[in-house]
Amino acid sequence: MPLDEAVASLLAKATPALGTESVLTFEADGRVLAQDVVSGLTVPPRDNSSMDGYAVRTADCQAVDAVLQVTQRIPAGTVGSALAAGTAARIFTGAQIPEGADAVVMQEDTSALSQEGGLGSVRISVAPILGNWIRRAGEDVAAGDVVLARGERLTPAALGLAASVGFDRLTVAKRPRVALLSTGDELVMPGEVAPEAMKPGSIYNSNRFFMRALLHRLGCEVNDLGIVPDRRDATIDALRTAAAKNDLIITTGGVSVGEEDHIKAAIQALGELQLWSLSMKPGKPFAYGNIQGTHITGLPGNPVSSFMTFLLLVRPFILALQGASRVAVDAVAMRADFDWPRPDRRREFLRARRNVAGGLDLFANQSSGVLTSAVWGDGVVDTPAAQPIKKGDTVQFIPFASLIG
Repeated sequence: MPLDEAVASLLAKATPALGTESVLTFEADGRVLAQDVVSGLTVPPRDNSSMDGYAVRTADCQAVDAVLQVTQRIPAGTVGSALAAGTAARIFTGAQIPEGADAVVMQEDTSALSQEGGLGSVRISVAPILGNWIRRAGEDVAAGDVVLARGERLTPAALGLAASVGFDRLTVAKRPRVALLSTGDELVMPGEVAPEAMKPGSIYNSNRFFMRALLHRLGCEVNDLGIVPDRRDATIDALRTAAAKNDLIITTGGVSVGEEDHIKAAIQALGELQLWSLSMKPGKPFAYGNIQGTHITGLPGNPVSSFMTFLLLVRPFILALQGASRVAVDAVAMRADFDWPRPDRRREFLRARRNVAGGLDLFANQSSGVLTSAVWGDGVVDTPAAQPIKKGDTVQFIPFASLIG
């Protein structure tokens, strides 16, 4: 199945049904809003100064080096009195503009003169323009505005915006409960077996580490079920257990067509297999199904294949489960500083990184087992099936920064 068709099929099945919860705004980073954030106030509530300086009437400062008497001092959090003609108010960033003032002159464009028993006077060395350095009431938010919409995935800036209109708690989608398991008799865990003690044919389980990290970044509650032996009965038992307590099961390995690959048969024994095999590289082996109302995705065992199928298929699916309004990522048109003369008949995702010349360099080894390529690269070149690339061509680049987190 073509990738775009597979993603569309998955998203159609990702009906949000996790429920909601109220969390502290401090703890809502990365969560998906389940309720609009509507401002009950105007921000800023009054015209205020964006600089330390002097509030003035522009009519009094038309001549360069005009001298004005300073009649008041207005720190942030206080309200000054109306500004009389021919006077200025010492004002600080964030302080409310006094009635009558129509500009602020920043401190660097003034010279404070003698203070004979009072606030003294100030020389204005520039002719201010109407509205200079004034932040207008409501220029950020108006009362009644929806400042953050339901379905938005919260960022640090969004948390600050919610706080600016008084929200100390936010209603978000509950965390998806995700069971993670790996299959393969060849897998061992780092720390359990030293490198020099590894049996022939054994490998460390790298998939488990990056998969858990990716799931945590997506706000998931991860139930790590460890490594499942390459036996059909063990695979069925593990999936049955996982389906009882989770919203989604993710497996890595065991989804190809070998005699030791049992995920497909186990899904069919317990539920329904609805998607199988993709026209993409890396990542052809991929399964989606449903077991007792629990979603399951089977990812390839090769680490780069597992990494890419997660980012391109599972990531949008998990966001959609949480009701996210935006799950797609945008590619960037960039110049290829490499040749790719022998394309695959499948759509390819080539690990690449940006160079100082503004183009893209390609990692030399694009094998699905070379996880180094995903660390060296800062994204992938989305290459249509059977399309060669010549140096200088414009290609579509998807940064990992858009896909991770």
